[in-house]
Amino acid sequence: MSFSNLGLSESLLKAISEQGYTTPTPVQKQAIPIILNGSDVLAGAQTGTGKTAGFTLPLLQKLSQMPESKGKPKVKALILTPTRELAAQVAQSVAIYGKHLSFKSTVIFGGVGINPQIATLRRGVDIVIATPGRLLDLVGQRAIDLSSVDTLILDEADRMLDMGFIHDIKKILAKLPKDRQNLLFSATFSNDIKRLADGLLRSPKHIEVARRNTSAETIAQKVYPVDCKRKKELLVQLIKEEEWKQVLVFTRTKHGANKLTEYLQNCMINAVAIHGNKSQGARTKALAQFKNGSMRVLVATDIAARGIDIDQLPHVVNFELPSVAEDYVHRIGRTGRAGNEGEAVSLVCVDEKMLLRGIERLIKKDIPKEILDDFIPDPSIKAEPIQKKRGQRGGSNGRSNNSKPRSKRSGDAHNASPHQNHRRNSSNHKK
Repeated sequence: MSFSNLGLSESLLKAISEQGYTTPTPVQKQAIPIILNGSDVLAGAQTGTGKTAGFTLPLLQKLSQMPESKGKPKVKALILTPTRELAAQVAQSVAIYGKHLSFKSTVIFGGVGINPQIATLRRGVDIVIATPGRLLDLVGQRAIDLSSVDTLILDEADRMLDMGFIHDIKKILAKLPKDRQNLLFSATFSNDIKRLADGLLRSPKHIEVARRNTSAETIAQKVYPVDCKRKKELLVQLIKEEEWKQVLVFTRTKHGANKLTEYLQNCMINAVAIHGNKSQGARTKALAQFKNGSMRVLVATDIAARGIDIDQLPHVVNFELPSVAEDYVHRIGRTGRAGNEGEAVSLVCVDEKMLLRGIERLIKKDIPKEILDDFIPDPSIKAEPIQKKRGQRGGSNGRSNNSKPRSKRSGDAHNASPHQNHRRNSSNHKK
């Protein structure tokens, strides 16, 4: 099947062709006809499956078939995302695929000045891509009218709920017309997502391109058991000896991201951190440097990493396992995208043994373990509660590590198993 079989206009097909795409992904094959038919959608799609184009293309097609409004455009479509980076990514997709159409779109999020956003909205736009906090700020200032919204899209709804946006979402829903199409996309499904879908969607069509809460088969996963205090040393060895050129590294906290970045820089590895305490300008610059290859390592927290979309990113490293097992799926989904192969490595200390078990239960598979001779864990070290040790607050979901309530509004290992492989380090091989 090609895109021309999906009922898209020549203008959209031209834009798709200019991007070098010829065959739709599974989620696009399923979603585009259903959305064009006007049905509500509940879609489960892993990151990297092409879901953004899966809702952007039919949205643009639907808008192109609507009668042109007289005077300045009114907001006909609202796309909500959990983070600034993801909002920017979706806005870019709208611009790319809609380049031969006459729609006006804008992206609004916190961390930047609100006045230019107000000015753009007052000139009129057809499509708004927004984070919930800044959108409500603009609603409160009467800078945006949502009474004409015909299509609502919640992208990465699971992350929005994890970040505590449920009350903001409910406030936004109250501002929308009752008669509209609703599209809910989520990489994972929790009970909270199911409750949100039950209250939001009307007889939705279900789309699921992979088993729920699973990792892509194109991602090679591995765990290196290691003592906590030696994780930095092991990471440097892997980067240098494996000659990794582009590595996305996850930490649980912003402070941890800063400390690890400083350590890597001291080891002569180009690295930059991205997290909620960074200004939007700094985050945008860091991501650009990582994409163009001038920065070898990007160290990120979970929230900041949403929306990082890099073609053929080869390596993802969990320097620390996430407190929420579903976040592991999101993290490693930054690699192995759109059918490409990728590698996901986790450095796991004894403190994280239970977290690893939870991840393996979720993805329904055991992740291969490999102990390096130079980094054999000390069996005398006892596990310590991660929350107590790391100074976390707010329960096991770890939200408070990555976003304070105010910043949300503004934008928003393992014991050795009998099957573990022991290998010599490369220096021993060289000898």
